[in-house]
Amino acid sequence: MTLPLVVGVDGSDSCLLAVDWAVDEAVRHGLALRLVYASLWERYEGGLPSVGHERPSEQVLAEHIVASAADRAARRNTDVQVTTDIIPEDAADALVHEGNHAFAMVTGSRGRGPLKSMLLGSVGLAVAAQAHCPVVVVRGDRAGLAGMHERILLGLGEADTSAEAVRFAFREAELRGCVLDVVRAWRRPAYDGSGDRLSAAGPAEEYEGRASALLDAQLEAMSAAYPHVRTRPTTVEGPAGKVLVDRSAAADLVIIGARRRTGHFGLQLGRASHTLLHHAQSPVAVVPQRH
Repeated sequence: MTLPLVVGVDGSDSCLLAVDWAVDEAVRHGLALRLVYASLWERYEGGLPSVGHERPSEQVLAEHIVASAADRAARRNTDVQVTTDIIPEDAADALVHEGNHAFAMVTGSRGRGPLKSMLLGSVGLAVAAQAHCPVVVVRGDRAGLAGMHERILLGLGEADTSAEAVRFAFREAELRGCVLDVVRAWRRPAYDGSGDRLSAAGPAEEYEGRASALLDAQLEAMSAAYPHVRTRPTTVEGPAGKVLVDRSAAADLVIIGARRRTGHFGLQLGRASHTLLHHAQSPVAVVPQRH
């Protein structure tokens, strides 16, 4: 059975943009859409008797949020099958669990809490760090959200973190009929293996050559599997996060791989992933590597 595209909804403006993006993505992939609202409130209020015909205000709010999101999805495209659910659990935990049965998880870049900034909220960050399916954080300008750049950007990491991300990127580029820019950032090391500072790290050509070889090796198989996808591989010296954020302004989607370590608690994202999730100028997909 084909898994649905799941969207975490909370009633925020950011969430509504995520619903719009997810509807378009569901159409591209021929997927059903599942809209999920999660909160701990029902654990405490669910057992309370209602007064007259009144129900707890949080329950009314939750039902309004999912109904409004479903209505927005239907107005975006009537052909997409939409289901909704309200889950009485911690939002991050619930969405991470939902990711076990999702094609991908989609969230907005900001919640409806008191701290509304350009930085990704705690729920979105936790889901991106822990979910076992691809997680897309919807952010960026109107052109990127609407897919007007006709370009996908793939930030290529090490081989043990990137295979699934490469496959995801090629599939997206083929469905969208757009160019796939693949960037491998590299830097000359400042310290040797023992921690001593290097006075000279070797010529730039050496490190650029390694980056180029890794890039070619990871793209070879997918390029053969997706012959119609136009790729533009590039190696760039600099911090990967900054390089990708700068280039995200001209992309409809930025994709980066991640490693999920069994038994490891806390955040499991690298510095480049954190930088992108907080500052990218387009939607960001974090694709976990399967083990």
